[in-house]
Amino acid sequence: MNFRLIFSIAQSLMLARWRQTMVAAFGVTFGIAMFVSLLGFMSGLNDLLDGLILNRTPHIRLYNEVQPTLKQPVDMAEAFQDSYNFVKSVKPKQERPEIYNNAAIMNFLKSDQRVLGIAPKITAQVFYNVGVIDLTGAVNGIDVEAENSLFNFQDYMVDGNYIDLKNTPNSIILGKGLATKMLASIGDIIQLTTSKGERLQLKVVGLFQSGLQDADNTQSYASLVTTQKLLGESISYITDIQIKVKDIEMAPQIAKEYEQLFNVEALDIQTANSQFETGSSVRSIISYAVGITLLIVAGFGIYNILNMMIYEKMDSIAILKATGFSGNDVNRIFTSIALSIGIVGGILGLVLGLSLSLLIDQIPFNTPSLPTIKTYPINYDPRFYLIGICFSLITTYLAGYLPSRKASKVDPVIIIRGK
Repeated sequence: MNFRLIFSIAQSLMLARWRQTMVAAFGVTFGIAMFVSLLGFMSGLNDLLDGLILNRTPHIRLYNEVQPTLKQPVDMAEAFQDSYNFVKSVKPKQERPEIYNNAAIMNFLKSDQRVLGIAPKITAQVFYNVGVIDLTGAVNGIDVEAENSLFNFQDYMVDGNYIDLKNTPNSIILGKGLATKMLASIGDIIQLTTSKGERLQLKVVGLFQSGLQDADNTQSYASLVTTQKLLGESISYITDIQIKVKDIEMAPQIAKEYEQLFNVEALDIQTANSQFETGSSVRSIISYAVGITLLIVAGFGIYNILNMMIYEKMDSIAILKATGFSGNDVNRIFTSIALSIGIVGGILGLVLGLSLSLLIDQIPFNTPSLPTIKTYPINYDPRFYLIGICFSLITTYLAGYLPSRKASKVDPVIIIRGK
């Protein structure tokens, strides 16, 4: 079997029908280019949308949740041990939202090899006093450096410097929407009132915008010390411990472990953001489905072209078989034609797809809700290109294999007698 001769014959057949060959190759090129650019754009969009939530959400959150007491006094009475007790109008337990012994907990977490970092936090419900109007909202007391290290807090700053929150006593960073409602800017003094009636004046040192309108319209950030002062609590008062782990997939398992170990509520990121993960999965499935459909359509085009080529070249096939070429040789000739179209079209498709991705990546995307995003998001994951070229070869091989089987079974005597 002479491979060089087989490839030479395949080349001659392709050049004899060069227009049809170019159409088939262009179909593969277009399919691969759309597949790569579509997946890159949709994946980049998923990363952007998920990042709005997931980058601002700890992998595990430790906190104390206000909830009714599960075990009532009647359950402890010996006379009712073997009875079913029904208690109505059960009130929540009278306990503070503070995490007790939080210093020891944080020291333990820092020594855990699975933990990437921690950031303590205080959540305080407040009223923003604007003249005679009170706006409801929340102040997040944070360790500024830890918050920036874990959640890239500086990326959401649209005015001012986040580190001023640490360096300036009694300071606050407002959400962009909240600052607009209050007509507040950097350097202004605003007044807050807690649910207990405590009041404190704070200096605005920055504005942030997360892209989530509800958060930007109600939330603000202050240092831990300032928030503790606002609430009238000691320097050990902490309501939340935010944790980022090295393997996010292990977050649910680690959260259950911490919940039992520290006797607190532990919320993992998968549970907190299950809807966003579902949306990302659906968008990815749609992208793959559309891209693969394009490649399958291109494969049918190649199949039709090779089928017509075989029909028109029946006499040439008969002569090849009459001069000593076997059915397998004829099969290899037309399979070579299909794979050549797939390889050339696939490579050109990858180049065109990369070019389209680079072009989309330069298109301006300016929106007030996402000030840190300047262009449309694109993901240049090499897996998309590898999947594209592999699927291109598989599709074109199958598109060429079926007609080539038909060509390999041609009886040269019948064809020559018919001619």
